[in-house]
Amino acid sequence: MKRTTLFTAAALIAVASTAVVATAYDRGQRDGNGPGEGRGGPVMLLERFDANGDGAVTLEEMQGAAAARFTEADTNGDGMLSAEEMAAAADAQRAKRQANRIARRIERHDTDGDGMLSLEEVTAAAEGRNFAKMFERFDADGDGTISQAELEAAQEQGSGRGHWGKGGGSGWNN
Repeated sequence: MKRTTLFTAAALIAVASTAVVATAYDRGQRDGNGPGEGRGGPVMLLERFDANGDGAVTLEEMQGAAAARFTEADTNGDGMLSAEEMAAAADAQRAKRQANRIARRIERHDTDGDGMLSLEEVTAAAEGRNFAKMFERFDADGDGTISQAELEAAQEQGSGRGHWGKGGGSGWNN
C-alpha cells in the first residue's frame, strides 16, 4: 500500500512538472514571445522555478514547485485532489492570468498615469488598429454595412490568424 502511494505521488509530480513546463512554454507563445524571449517560455520558467536563485532550474526545483501547487490546490489537506479542488485551482490560475493581462493593458495604454483607461486612452490605443481599413475588409459587398454573413466570411478567412484575420484581436486590448 505504501509503495503504491509513493509511486502514485511520484507519477503525479512527474505529470505536474511536465504540465508546468508546457504551460510556461505555451504561455510565452500566447503572449507573443518566442522561446526564451520576454517573460514567456523558458525565461519565465527560469524566473518562476529557480528557487535558490542560482540562474538554473533543477529537477528537484521543478518537482518542489509541482508539489507546492498540489498542496495549494489540496484545500482540505487530505493529500488528494478532488474534481472540485482541481476546478477551483484552475479557476484561480485563470483569474490570476486575466488580472495580470488587464494590469499590463492598463499599464501600456494609461497615458495620464491614473491607473484607469478613459475613452480617450482606449480610442488612442485603437487608432493604430485602423478601424476604417478593418471595416472595409469586412464589408465585402461595399454597401457601408457589415452583415452577419460578412462577419462569418471574415472569421472563416481569418481562421488560424487570430480572432479577426491578419493582425488578430479586436483592437485596443491587444
